[in-house]
Amino acid sequence: MRDPQRKHTSWRTLVLATALLAAVIGTSVLVAAASAKPTSQGATIKVGLITKDATNPFFVKMRAGATKAAKKLGAKLSYAAGKSSSDNASQIAAIENMTTAGVKGILITVADGKAENAAIAKARKKGVIVIALDSPTVPPSATNALFATNNFNAGVLIGKYARAATKGKKVTIGMLDEHAGSSVGALRHNGFLKGFGIKGSNSQIACVGNGEGQTAPSQTAMENCLQKNPNINVVYTINEPSAAGAWTALKNAGKTQAATTIVSVDGGCAGVRNVRAGVIDATSQQYPLLMASRGVGAVVKYAKTGIKPKGYTDTGVNLIAKKALVGVRSKTVKYGLANCWG
Repeated sequence: MRDPQRKHTSWRTLVLATALLAAVIGTSVLVAAASAKPTSQGATIKVGLITKDATNPFFVKMRAGATKAAKKLGAKLSYAAGKSSSDNASQIAAIENMTTAGVKGILITVADGKAENAAIAKARKKGVIVIALDSPTVPPSATNALFATNNFNAGVLIGKYARAATKGKKVTIGMLDEHAGSSVGALRHNGFLKGFGIKGSNSQIACVGNGEGQTAPSQTAMENCLQKNPNINVVYTINEPSAAGAWTALKNAGKTQAATTIVSVDGGCAGVRNVRAGVIDATSQQYPLLMASRGVGAVVKYAKTGIKPKGYTDTGVNLIAKKALVGVRSKTVKYGLANCWG
C-alpha cells in the first residue's frame, strides 16, 4: 500500500520543479530579448572609427566628419588608426578593444581586403554592426555595409583622361599602388587599366611599385621605376600624396610637366591645388566627410531602432581637371577647390 504522505510530497516536488524550469526559461527569454533591444533612451551610443593611418589628409578629414556627426547626433566616437596603411595588427586590436568597450557599430577603412575579416566576424557575432568606409572587404559581405566611392569608376575616369591626354600614342607607364592586399588599390589600379584601354600585361607598363599611399615611400618607388625605365611619361598613382612623391622623383630626374602625365584619386585640397599647378593632370575627387557622416548616422539609427544598414552606398566621384578634354567628362579646378577637403 502506497504512503499517501509520500505521494503528496512527490506531487509537490514535481510542481515546484516545473515552476522553477518555467522561471529559468522565462529569464533566458528576457535576457535574449534585452540583448536584442535598441539602446535605452538616454544611454550614450558609442561609435567606433578605425582608419588605415592617422596622418593621411583623407583619414584626417574622415575622422573630423565622424566626430562632427557623432556630436550632432549625441553619440560618443572612439577612434583608432594603424601605424601605416598596411598595419593589419593594429586594426584587429582596435576592433577587439572597441567591441569590449561596448560600441554599437564600427566604421573601418580596412588595411587589407581579408586580414581583418575574422575579427570583424567576431564583433558582428556579439551584436556590433561593422561598416566599411572607402575600402571594401573581400568578400564585401564580411561587413554589414559599405559606404564608399566607386573606386573602380574613379580609376576608369583617370585612365580615360590619361589616354585622351596622350592622344592615343604609345607611352611608357609607371603605376604606383598602395600595397599588396589593398582592396581599394586593386579597384583603382584595374579601373585605370580599363579606362586607358589596356590589360595588366600590356608592354606599355614599364613598372608597378608600391608607395603605401604616402609621399616619401612613393618618391622612392618612383625612383626605382625610373631606374628600370627612364622613359616613363605616364604615371598612375593610388592617391595624391603618392602623386606628390612621384612628381618629386620625376622632377629630380629632369622630367617636365609638359612631357609627363600624372593622374590620381582623392580630391583633397592639396591635390586639387596640384592639379591647378599642373603637377597632377587630373584627379578623381571623392568625399570622405559624406562617408563618415552617413556611417555614424547608420550606427545611431541601428542603436535606436535595431535596423541594420546593408549593401553598398555610393558616395560619389567627380573627375577634376585643369584642362577639359573631348570625350572625358570632368569638372573644373574651381569646382574641385569648392568641394575639396584637408
